Amino acid sequence: MRTIFLLFSLSCCFAAGLPNTESFAQESTAKLDPAMAASKASNPNLDWYDVTTWGIEGRILPEQDRKLWFDRLPSSAEGKVTNAVWNLSRDSAGMMARFKTSSSAISVHYKVRKPQLGMPHMPATGVSGIDLYARDNDGKWKWVQVTKPATQEVQTEIIQGLEPGVREYAAYLPLYNGIEFLKIGVEKGASFEGLAPRAKPIVFYGTSITHGACASRPGMVHTNILGRKLDMPIVNLGFSGNGRMDQAVGEFLVQLDAAVFVIDCLPNMQPADVTAKCEPLVKQLRAAKPDTPIVLVEDRRFTNDWITPKKRQFHTDNHAALRKAYDSLVAQGIQKLHYIPGDSLYGDDTEGATDASHANDLGFMRQAEVFEPVLRKAISK
Repeated sequence: MRTIFLLFSLSCCFAAGLPNTESFAQESTAKLDPAMAASKASNPNLDWYDVTTWGIEGRILPEQDRKLWFDRLPSSAEGKVTNAVWNLSRDSAGMMARFKTSSSAISVHYKVRKPQLGMPHMPATGVSGIDLYARDNDGKWKWVQVTKPATQEVQTEIIQGLEPGVREYAAYLPLYNGIEFLKIGVEKGASFEGLAPRAKPIVFYGTSITHGACASRPGMVHTNILGRKLDMPIVNLGFSGNGRMDQAVGEFLVQLDAAVFVIDCLPNMQPADVTAKCEPLVKQLRAAKPDTPIVLVEDRRFTNDWITPKKRQFHTDNHAALRKAYDSLVAQGIQKLHYIPGDSLYGDDTEGATDASHANDLGFMRQAEVFEPVLRKAISK
């Protein structure tokens, strides 16, 4: 009888007509997340502003040609750096558009290059999202909202109901996807001012961790956290799996008017590589930029290396190789050289990584806290 009743109930449901899967999912999402429902609503009364008309921070050598405007490296890098570095350089990690507006709602319209919006260990909000911050009344950067991309092209209201007043905003671009275009939408008649990129950035050269894995939002990678803490522009030249102290990348570093260079490549290197490549890269930078501080960073320890002895020994050997290179450079008279140990970059409680290797938001915040005093000291001299 139960079977007959179940079949009868199902037939009645189908006869009555169930909502299609897509609309049902949208209705369910709206009930669970009113903010997302609001973002679906179209607003015809918007003025749109293309960020390319005033410039964006984190985009080096803006006067040089590019395949796409939002590529991190200019076209001249293709064929000079490795193919892997070139392809990864087309992600928009570290880029940030600043603007001021009086609008009570802010929208974005953008398209990402790659159809893979997220990864198994990193959400779409971090891989492909636009992350919005604003200054409060005391001038401190605070988080506002992030997009939740479900398609390559996104046109959405990030937030509405903002407190009245003109304030400065920062929109961080995707970490592991590229951008084809980006426009900011505000209410018609609202004031709007695009803010030009600031000079003398902190320049980071590193690996997937510098690139942003596995931050939940673009604003949560340590490079961007440090940009807010120090209130300075940053350049993110992190290349996932391919941060290897390459002098070909150094050729582009030396073209930059940086406040400080941060070399954080050890997670992609073996001790022998560190011995062979660290000193030449530092000397390449110092020859071109005699007064620019350089910071060398040990690799973080895997958060499970307490129970994986081979990995623990690898980190120990890598750290020793970098320390030896640093001591040698200092003995040779290289000035304005700084050093960050890696043992506690993610903290000491094993909770700072997503997959033992790549930082979660907690690990990125802790890493920024370790970097901050060293960078302040380096920049102040």
